[in-house]
Amino acid sequence: MASSKTIGIVACSSEGAALCYRTLCLEAADRMGPHAHPEVVLHGHSLGRYVAALDAGDWQAVAAMMLDSAQKLAKAGARFLICPDNTIHQALPWVLPKSPLPWISIADAVTRAAHQRGLRRLALLGTRWLVDSEVYPQALTVRGIACVRPSDAERDSVSRYIMDEMVCGQFSDAARLHCLQVIERLQREEGCDGVVLGCTELPLLLSDAQVPLPVLDSTRLLARAALARALD
Repeated sequence: MASSKTIGIVACSSEGAALCYRTLCLEAADRMGPHAHPEVVLHGHSLGRYVAALDAGDWQAVAAMMLDSAQKLAKAGARFLICPDNTIHQALPWVLPKSPLPWISIADAVTRAAHQRGLRRLALLGTRWLVDSEVYPQALTVRGIACVRPSDAERDSVSRYIMDEMVCGQFSDAARLHCLQVIERLQREEGCDGVVLGCTELPLLLSDAQVPLPVLDSTRLLARAALARALD
């Protein structure tokens, strides 16, 4: 079995963290042998604490929780860190200068994949906090890729489905239909040639076969980037 570095997962929502962990373990077998995967350590504060900080716009509080997880994971043997939550990546400017370990950015992992696939104009779905932020526009601009945000009303409705249902493990037909309608509008009216599932629960709601555009699954792309780093 190939040697590997221990991966540290800074968890926020349970569904996104679980999908990331599952992807790491299952896809590692192709490179490491049957049933094999790198060591993985995970720590997560209560999602309720994160949501309270997000509602208050307190990014330093978000960063403090991420750093606390980082320190615990470093002590547990992690060699680098990932966070399968797009929204709280906004706190990385406060996190990185004090972090005991390097991080892989989820937006950078998505941007690399978009560039490799030749995509130039991406629709972005996620929480209102994430879609309003510069996390993806900043990362995509480096590769000359445009980031197209939904309308204000669409941002609110998608975010409600995420926070009221998906983070609680509920994936309704109503949520699926609405997200597909938003994607179809952005394709038709805004000329988007791909879509970023910028919430780590969205890949549990939408499959590639259901979406009319090439899909950039932020959760699995982050897991694959971490796997590549662990085996490098």
